[in-house]
Amino acid sequence: MIFYKKDDLENFLVTGCAGFIGSHLTERLLQDGHKVIGVDNFDPYYDRGIKEANLLKCRSNPNFIFHEIDILDQDALSSIRSIDTVLHVAAKAGVRPSLDNPDSYLEVNFMGTHNILKWMVARECKRMIFASSSSVYGNSESSQFIENQATDSPISPYAVSKKSCEVLNHTYHSNYGLSILNLRLFTVYGPRQRPDLAIRKFTDLISNDKVVPVYGSGDTHRDYTFIDDVVNGFIKAIDYSNKVPGSFETFNIANGNPIGIVDLVKLIGSVLSKDPKIEYLPMQTGDVDKTYADVGKARKLLNFESKTSITEGLNKYVKWVQENRE
Repeated sequence: MIFYKKDDLENFLVTGCAGFIGSHLTERLLQDGHKVIGVDNFDPYYDRGIKEANLLKCRSNPNFIFHEIDILDQDALSSIRSIDTVLHVAAKAGVRPSLDNPDSYLEVNFMGTHNILKWMVARECKRMIFASSSSVYGNSESSQFIENQATDSPISPYAVSKKSCEVLNHTYHSNYGLSILNLRLFTVYGPRQRPDLAIRKFTDLISNDKVVPVYGSGDTHRDYTFIDDVVNGFIKAIDYSNKVPGSFETFNIANGNPIGIVDLVKLIGSVLSKDPKIEYLPMQTGDVDKTYADVGKARKLLNFESKTSITEGLNKYVKWVQENRE
């Protein structure tokens, strides 16, 4: 379903277009008839070949233009023509790796976002949808995470970088009139997800009858959100940004139904018709105890609703894995 009018087609810039979320988002925009300029620097965090494969469908579309650009390269960014809306997904990813190399996370995520915002001002582009993260909530004591609660205690450099970007976005909104929506994404999973993400690792281990490491007591919970629902969240945010020009808002984009880590492992095992072997290990630094989104604001203002249950999403993911095995 298309939430914006076909006769109001737009030009989009998607940063991080070759990544997991960025490639799905770019495909959706192209499918809906829009023109997309995509940028990505193929960060070596994981294999470039995976990202190249993510872009195959996009590259075959005449409405897609790709630039291999690092968002830290201001000169390269300046070569991109003006567009209607920026979907800023590019970031150095991974919570735990950010503890080992905090400087690069703060530089790429914060300064890269700063460069995008400066480019927007120079090009008179007024709208941006920013991919933030549930990690900004830290180890919140709230039963559910709601957008207006304090987010002053993130516990990883990655989380700090995302929170800092939200604050920077507000500064540009206030001073330059940019319409910016921060979407706090909750543990996105699905086809093409990164190799380092839990569901992908668990699926590979269980498929090969290997031990699955579970960190902590096994009672940590995550609000897993299927990629199609996340893309729909972006589409709803685009629609809202067009209808409410000059807005600045923050939204949780999530399933709203967290699952315990042990239950998740067992559910993946069930989908694979396997009995998973679990090994309990000490809790890792930087991990939060739970993520649990209150999606009431997104439901009310964006008309957003997650439609994919964890069971349905895992079945779709496992089917994709099995169809794409080498």
